[in-house]
Amino acid sequence: MIKYFPIESKAPWADADAAELVSFDWQRETATFEIWNDDRVLEVSFLGYGVIVRMLDEFPLSTESHPGDWAGLVPHHFAYRVEGDPFFDAQSEIWCISQGSPKHYRFITGSGCLDVISSGEPAFALIRR
Repeated sequence: MIKYFPIESKAPWADADAAELVSFDWQRETATFEIWNDDRVLEVSFLGYGVIVRMLDEFPLSTESHPGDWAGLVPHHFAYRVEGDPFFDAQSEIWCISQGSPKHYRFITGSGCLDVISSGEPAFALIRR
């Protein structure tokens, strides 16, 4: 069973289906999301923590496990902490030990998904373009 725990993100949109991942900056460990009719972007960062990142569209995500095994998803919600997902389980045990207690975060938009595994919690910043 994959469990989703919604987290508050300060996202300026009510429907994450309209949002898009614009970029991921590896140096800053920061993802930028936007919505087409807003002059602001939402930055999600994990600065100062080691991260493992995966970006994919919805189709591979939906084939990785059976949707009947998902609990806690909220329609049109953007940010989650996730437990029991195969992506997290596939990571190196040594890396996880060296990072302390990493957690799995998932950011879902209408066209894709950003998975981040980090021992730090995400920091959200709403920024004007």
